[in-house]
Amino acid sequence: MNPLSTPPAAVSTSLLDDFSLEMTGKDVPKLEEAAAAIPEGTRVNVTFLGNEDLRMRLDAARAVKRLGFVPVPHISARRLGSRADFEQFLTGLKTDGTGRDVFTVGGDPARPEGPYEDSLSLIESGLLQEYGVRHVGISGYPEGHPAIAGDVLWSALRDKSAALAAQSLDGSVITQFGFDVDPVLAWIEQVRGHGIALPVRIGVPGPAGVRRLMSYAARFGVGTSASIAKKYGLSITNLMGTAGPDKFLRALAEGYDPARHGEVKIHFYTFGGLKATSEWIAQFRKEALA
Repeated sequence: MNPLSTPPAAVSTSLLDDFSLEMTGKDVPKLEEAAAAIPEGTRVNVTFLGNEDLRMRLDAARAVKRLGFVPVPHISARRLGSRADFEQFLTGLKTDGTGRDVFTVGGDPARPEGPYEDSLSLIESGLLQEYGVRHVGISGYPEGHPAIAGDVLWSALRDKSAALAAQSLDGSVITQFGFDVDPVLAWIEQVRGHGIALPVRIGVPGPAGVRRLMSYAARFGVGTSASIAKKYGLSITNLMGTAGPDKFLRALAEGYDPARHGEVKIHFYTFGGLKATSEWIAQFRKEALA
């Protein structure tokens, strides 16, 4: 079933204005293919994967800039082998003019490969602003993290928010994707209750195969009970089908209250489908604003 077969309800334009996308270093050809469907100035996050090298990461950030978008390179703390590795990456970004905005994350390795334990250690190093970084994204987990206790996540979020302010760096929070709006909005209210006023970009999966979405959800510890799957539009009896985030976005628009939730935007996890996601967004916005 085409996820756009039912015209979307009126969607708050502020949620879909200034959305961001995510790609890997290997996705440059896919970004070039999708470029015509992406608004100029869109923020495009470039992930920091273990099977990619410095050149690939820098090349990807340059491609984002060349195509008229804003590169947001990821920096994975536990994947940096040394301070020299960190500075080499920052030097390359500064030289290319692609390092004003970055996203810091702890990273997948269970043990650090160098001196940086988590994204807080990157922020507190002082190197980001020394190399021209002005805006830093940090992670948020509305449904928790499979390997990190809830109180630890809240403490880390508070500490990172405070560290950004202390370093005079602008910041924002990008959440892990989910399939249920209710815990996301409840979590954002908690964020505000903790005194954290940073803008929040809610992670949303781009249109993709049901099997692939369920696989990613299991990997990242995202809840996908039968009731949630149905609510989102996933058919767990038809894993060969596809699903888009239209139901999620409509529900989000209905529940979003700027007075309670503050500044909120959307971050699309494309899972390699940059063209499909970008065209889907363009069509959804067109119908939503009709």
